Amino acid sequence: MSGGPGAGDRLHAGMRRHGPLCVGIDPHPGLLDAWGLADDVEGLRSFALPVLDAAAGSAAAIKPQVALFERHGSRGLAVLEEVLAGARERDLPVVADAKRGDIGSTMAAYADAWLGEGSALAADAVTLSPYLGFESLRPALDLAAETGRGTFVLALTSNPEGASVQHQGAPESVAAGIVAAARAENARRAWEYAGPCGLVVGATVGPALEELGIDLAAFNGLILAPGYGAQGASEADLARVFRGATERVLVTSSRGVLRHGPGPAALEAEIRRCNDALGESFS
Repeated sequence: MSGGPGAGDRLHAGMRRHGPLCVGIDPHPGLLDAWGLADDVEGLRSFALPVLDAAAGSAAAIKPQVALFERHGSRGLAVLEEVLAGARERDLPVVADAKRGDIGSTMAAYADAWLGEGSALAADAVTLSPYLGFESLRPALDLAAETGRGTFVLALTSNPEGASVQHQGAPESVAAGIVAAARAENARRAWEYAGPCGLVVGATVGPALEELGIDLAAFNGLILAPGYGAQGASEADLARVFRGATERVLVTSSRGVLRHGPGPAALEAEIRRCNDALGESFS
Protein backbone atom coordinates (compact mmCIF):
# COMPACT_ATOMS: atom_id res chain seq x y z
CA MET A 1 0.00 0.00 0.00
CA SER A 2 3.02 2.30 0.34
CA GLY A 3 3.75 4.72 -2.50
CA GLY A 4 0.24 6.13 -3.08
CA PRO A 5 -1.86 8.62 -1.12
CA GLY A 6 -1.77 8.09 2.62
CA ALA A 7 -4.67 6.70 4.62
CA GLY A 8 -5.92 10.10 5.74
CA ASP A 9 -6.11 11.34 2.16
CA ARG A 10 -7.77 8.13 0.91
CA LEU A 11 -10.40 8.22 3.63
CA HIS A 12 -11.01 11.90 3.01
CA ALA A 13 -11.51 11.15 -0.70
CA GLY A 14 -14.10 8.51 0.19
CA MET A 15 -15.90 10.98 2.44
CA ARG A 16 -16.06 13.53 -0.39
CA ARG A 17 -17.31 10.88 -2.80
CA HIS A 18 -19.93 9.12 -0.67
CA GLY A 19 -20.48 11.21 2.47
CA PRO A 20 -19.04 11.01 5.98
CA LEU A 21 -20.60 7.73 7.17
CA CYS A 22 -18.38 4.87 8.30
CA VAL A 23 -20.42 1.70 8.87
CA GLY A 24 -19.54 -0.34 11.91
CA ILE A 25 -19.59 -4.11 11.50
CA ASP A 26 -20.46 -5.16 15.04
CA PRO A 27 -21.64 -8.80 15.11
CA HIS A 28 -23.04 -8.56 18.62
CA PRO A 29 -24.94 -11.67 19.79
CA GLY A 30 -28.13 -9.62 20.06
CA LEU A 31 -27.83 -8.40 16.47
CA LEU A 32 -27.06 -11.89 15.19
CA ASP A 33 -30.24 -13.06 16.91
CA ALA A 34 -32.26 -10.15 15.48
CA TRP A 35 -31.10 -11.19 12.02
CA GLY A 36 -32.15 -14.78 12.67
CA LEU A 37 -28.55 -16.00 12.76
CA ALA A 38 -26.79 -18.36 15.14
CA ASP A 39 -24.08 -16.99 17.42
CA ASP A 40 -21.36 -19.01 15.70
CA VAL A 41 -18.84 -18.62 12.90
CA GLU A 42 -21.34 -19.24 10.12
CA GLY A 43 -23.69 -16.69 11.65
CA LEU A 44 -20.75 -14.28 11.88
CA ARG A 45 -19.97 -14.71 8.18
CA SER A 46 -23.63 -14.42 7.17
CA PHE A 47 -23.78 -11.16 9.13
CA ALA A 48 -20.53 -9.50 8.10
CA LEU A 49 -20.46 -10.12 4.35
CA PRO A 50 -23.87 -8.54 3.53
CA VAL A 51 -22.84 -5.43 5.47
CA LEU A 52 -19.66 -5.30 3.41
CA ASP A 53 -21.71 -5.60 0.21
CA ALA A 54 -24.09 -2.83 1.30
CA ALA A 55 -21.30 -0.46 2.32
CA ALA A 56 -19.27 -0.85 -0.88
CA GLY A 57 -20.18 2.08 -3.10
CA SER A 58 -22.31 3.85 -0.50
CA ALA A 59 -20.13 4.39 2.62
CA ALA A 60 -16.82 6.14 3.12
CA ALA A 61 -15.43 3.18 5.07
CA ILE A 62 -16.29 0.23 7.29
CA LYS A 63 -15.21 -0.29 10.88
CA PRO A 64 -15.24 -3.91 12.04
CA GLN A 65 -15.26 -4.28 15.83
CA VAL A 66 -12.36 -6.69 16.23
CA ALA A 67 -13.39 -8.07 19.63
CA LEU A 68 -16.67 -9.39 18.24
CA PHE A 69 -14.71 -11.46 15.71
CA GLU A 70 -12.05 -12.50 18.25
CA ARG A 71 -14.68 -14.01 20.55
CA HIS A 72 -15.15 -16.76 17.95
CA GLY A 73 -11.46 -17.67 18.08
CA SER A 74 -9.24 -18.34 15.08
CA ARG A 75 -12.23 -19.09 12.82
CA GLY A 76 -13.73 -15.73 13.77
CA LEU A 77 -10.51 -13.97 12.84
CA ALA A 78 -10.58 -15.87 9.54
CA VAL A 79 -13.97 -14.27 8.84
CA LEU A 80 -12.45 -10.87 9.63
CA GLU A 81 -9.69 -11.64 7.14
CA GLU A 82 -12.42 -12.38 4.56
CA VAL A 83 -13.99 -8.99 5.29
CA LEU A 84 -10.65 -7.22 4.93
CA ALA A 85 -9.85 -9.01 1.67
CA GLY A 86 -13.32 -8.26 0.30
CA ALA A 87 -12.98 -4.60 1.20
CA ARG A 88 -9.64 -4.41 -0.60
CA GLU A 89 -11.22 -5.95 -3.71
CA ARG A 90 -14.00 -3.33 -3.55
CA ASP A 91 -11.62 -0.42 -2.84
CA LEU A 92 -13.48 0.20 0.41
CA PRO A 93 -11.33 1.60 3.25
CA VAL A 94 -11.32 -0.28 6.56
CA VAL A 95 -10.74 1.09 10.05
CA ALA A 96 -9.98 -1.88 12.31
CA ASP A 97 -11.48 -1.04 15.69
CA ALA A 98 -8.89 -2.88 17.78
CA LYS A 99 -7.90 -0.17 20.32
CA ARG A 100 -4.41 -1.59 20.69
CA GLY A 101 -1.88 -0.02 23.03
CA ASP A 102 1.29 -1.40 24.60
CA ILE A 103 5.04 -0.79 24.76
CA GLY A 104 8.16 -1.79 22.90
CA SER A 105 8.25 -5.07 21.01
CA THR A 106 4.63 -5.84 21.94
CA MET A 107 3.41 -2.62 20.37
CA ALA A 108 5.59 -3.37 17.34
CA ALA A 109 3.90 -6.77 17.02
CA TYR A 110 0.44 -5.16 17.15
CA ALA A 111 1.60 -2.71 14.49
CA ASP A 112 2.82 -5.55 12.25
CA ALA A 113 -0.55 -7.31 12.60
CA TRP A 114 -2.80 -4.35 11.78
CA LEU A 115 -0.58 -2.14 9.62
CA GLY A 116 2.16 -4.33 8.19
CA GLU A 117 2.59 -5.21 4.53
CA GLY A 118 1.68 -8.83 3.95
CA SER A 119 -0.47 -9.23 7.06
CA ALA A 120 -3.89 -10.74 6.39
CA LEU A 121 -5.22 -8.44 9.12
CA ALA A 122 -3.75 -5.22 7.71
CA ALA A 123 -6.35 -2.45 7.49
CA ASP A 124 -6.25 1.07 6.11
CA ALA A 125 -6.21 2.34 9.69
CA VAL A 126 -6.43 0.98 13.22
CA THR A 127 -7.69 2.49 16.47
CA LEU A 128 -5.07 2.86 19.21
CA SER A 129 -5.12 3.62 22.93
CA PRO A 130 -2.43 6.14 24.00
CA TYR A 131 -2.84 5.77 27.75
CA LEU A 132 0.58 4.21 28.25
CA GLY A 133 1.85 7.49 26.82
CA PHE A 134 1.47 8.80 23.28
CA GLU A 135 5.05 7.85 22.39
CA SER A 136 4.36 4.23 23.34
CA LEU A 137 2.47 4.16 20.01
CA ARG A 138 5.63 5.05 18.06
CA PRO A 139 6.03 1.60 16.39
CA ALA A 140 2.50 1.85 14.97
CA LEU A 141 2.81 5.53 14.00
CA ASP A 142 6.06 4.91 12.14
CA LEU A 143 4.89 1.72 10.43
CA ALA A 144 1.67 3.43 9.34
CA ALA A 145 3.74 6.18 7.72
CA GLU A 146 6.00 3.59 6.07
CA THR A 147 3.13 1.54 4.61
CA GLY A 148 0.77 4.41 3.76
CA ARG A 149 -1.74 3.39 6.42
CA GLY A 150 -3.20 5.37 9.31
CA THR A 151 -4.18 5.40 12.95
CA PHE A 152 -7.01 6.80 15.06
CA VAL A 153 -5.90 7.58 18.60
CA LEU A 154 -8.41 7.67 21.45
CA ALA A 155 -8.61 11.27 22.64
CA LEU A 156 -11.99 12.10 24.16
CA THR A 157 -14.38 9.20 24.44
CA SER A 158 -18.05 9.45 25.29
CA ASN A 159 -18.20 6.74 27.97
CA PRO A 160 -18.66 8.30 31.43
CA GLU A 161 -15.61 6.51 32.84
CA GLY A 162 -13.32 8.16 30.29
CA ALA A 163 -13.54 11.57 31.93
CA SER A 164 -11.75 10.29 35.05
CA VAL A 165 -8.57 10.02 32.96
CA GLN A 166 -9.07 12.17 29.87
CA HIS A 167 -10.26 15.33 31.67
CA GLN A 168 -7.51 15.27 34.28
CA GLY A 169 -5.22 18.30 34.52
CA ALA A 170 -7.58 20.77 32.86
CA PRO A 171 -7.01 23.24 31.34
CA GLU A 172 -3.89 21.28 30.26
CA SER A 173 -5.93 18.09 30.21
CA VAL A 174 -4.78 14.62 29.19
CA ALA A 175 -7.15 14.74 26.21
CA ALA A 176 -5.75 18.10 25.08
CA GLY A 177 -2.25 16.64 25.28
CA ILE A 178 -3.26 13.73 23.04
CA VAL A 179 -4.77 16.12 20.49
CA ALA A 180 -1.60 18.23 20.51
CA ALA A 181 0.63 15.16 20.11
CA ALA A 182 -1.44 13.88 17.17
CA ARG A 183 -1.32 17.27 15.52
CA ALA A 184 2.48 17.36 15.91
CA GLU A 185 2.71 13.84 14.47
CA ASN A 186 0.80 14.92 11.36
CA ALA A 187 3.00 17.99 11.00
CA ARG A 188 5.96 15.62 10.56
CA ARG A 189 4.32 13.74 7.69
CA ALA A 190 3.40 14.45 4.06
CA TRP A 191 -0.31 14.72 3.24
CA GLU A 192 -2.69 16.80 1.14
CA TYR A 193 -6.08 16.83 2.89
CA ALA A 194 -5.61 14.96 6.18
CA GLY A 195 -2.62 13.58 8.06
CA PRO A 196 -2.28 9.87 8.88
CA CYS A 197 -2.81 10.23 12.65
CA GLY A 198 -6.49 10.72 13.37
CA LEU A 199 -8.37 11.10 16.64
CA VAL A 200 -11.31 9.30 18.18
CA VAL A 201 -13.71 11.84 19.69
CA GLY A 202 -17.17 10.72 20.74
CA ALA A 203 -20.13 12.48 19.17
CA THR A 204 -21.82 12.46 22.58
CA VAL A 205 -19.10 14.33 24.52
CA GLY A 206 -21.40 17.35 24.78
CA PRO A 207 -19.65 20.52 25.96
CA ALA A 208 -16.41 18.74 26.98
CA LEU A 209 -14.40 20.04 24.02
CA GLU A 210 -15.24 23.63 24.87
CA GLU A 211 -14.75 23.09 28.62
CA LEU A 212 -11.30 21.58 28.02
CA GLY A 213 -10.29 24.24 25.50
CA ILE A 214 -9.82 21.76 22.64
CA ASP A 215 -10.19 23.33 19.18
CA LEU A 216 -10.70 20.57 16.64
CA ALA A 217 -11.03 23.12 13.83
CA ALA A 218 -7.24 23.47 14.05
CA PHE A 219 -6.60 19.73 13.91
CA ASN A 220 -4.79 18.49 10.78
CA GLY A 221 -6.15 14.94 10.59
CA LEU A 222 -9.42 13.06 10.49
CA ILE A 223 -11.72 12.61 13.47
CA LEU A 224 -13.49 9.29 13.99
CA ALA A 225 -16.75 10.08 15.76
CA PRO A 226 -18.68 7.18 17.30
CA GLY A 227 -22.05 7.77 18.92
CA TYR A 228 -24.30 8.64 15.99
CA GLY A 229 -27.68 6.96 15.81
CA ALA A 230 -28.35 4.24 18.35
CA GLN A 231 -26.02 5.82 20.91
CA GLY A 232 -28.01 9.02 20.87
CA ALA A 233 -26.17 11.64 18.82
CA SER A 234 -28.17 13.29 16.04
CA GLU A 235 -26.97 15.09 12.93
CA ALA A 236 -27.54 18.39 14.76
CA ASP A 237 -25.45 17.17 17.71
CA LEU A 238 -22.57 16.28 15.39
CA ALA A 239 -22.74 19.65 13.64
CA ARG A 240 -22.65 21.41 17.02
CA VAL A 241 -19.90 19.31 18.67
CA PHE A 242 -17.61 19.39 15.63
CA ARG A 243 -18.34 22.94 14.52
CA GLY A 244 -15.53 24.12 12.24
CA ALA A 245 -14.21 20.59 11.67
CA THR A 246 -17.13 18.73 10.09
CA GLU A 247 -15.37 18.25 6.74
CA ARG A 248 -12.84 16.00 8.52
CA VAL A 249 -15.30 14.03 10.69
CA LEU A 250 -15.75 10.36 9.82
CA VAL A 251 -19.07 9.54 11.50
CA THR A 252 -19.53 5.96 12.64
CA SER A 253 -22.81 4.14 13.04
CA SER A 254 -23.20 0.47 13.88
CA ARG A 255 -26.53 -0.54 15.42
CA GLY A 256 -28.34 2.41 13.84
CA VAL A 257 -27.58 0.99 10.39
CA LEU A 258 -27.39 -2.71 11.22
CA ARG A 259 -30.90 -2.88 12.67
CA HIS A 260 -32.13 -2.42 9.08
CA GLY A 261 -30.65 -5.79 8.04
CA PRO A 262 -30.32 -8.48 7.01
CA GLY A 263 -31.25 -7.39 3.48
CA PRO A 264 -28.32 -5.59 1.76
CA ALA A 265 -30.72 -3.30 -0.13
CA ALA A 266 -32.30 -2.03 3.09
CA LEU A 267 -28.87 -1.59 4.66
CA GLU A 268 -27.63 0.36 1.65
CA ALA A 269 -30.73 2.55 1.66
CA GLU A 270 -30.14 3.45 5.32
CA ILE A 271 -26.45 4.20 4.64
CA ARG A 272 -27.43 6.58 1.85
CA ARG A 273 -30.15 8.18 4.00
CA CYS A 274 -27.63 8.81 6.79
CA ASN A 275 -25.10 10.30 4.38
CA ASP A 276 -27.76 12.62 2.92
CA ALA A 277 -28.90 13.72 6.39
CA LEU A 278 -25.33 14.28 7.60
CA GLY A 279 -24.43 16.18 4.44
CA GLU A 280 -27.40 18.49 4.86
CA SER A 281 -26.58 19.11 8.53
CA PHE A 282 -22.89 19.72 7.88
CA SER A 283 -23.40 22.11 4.96
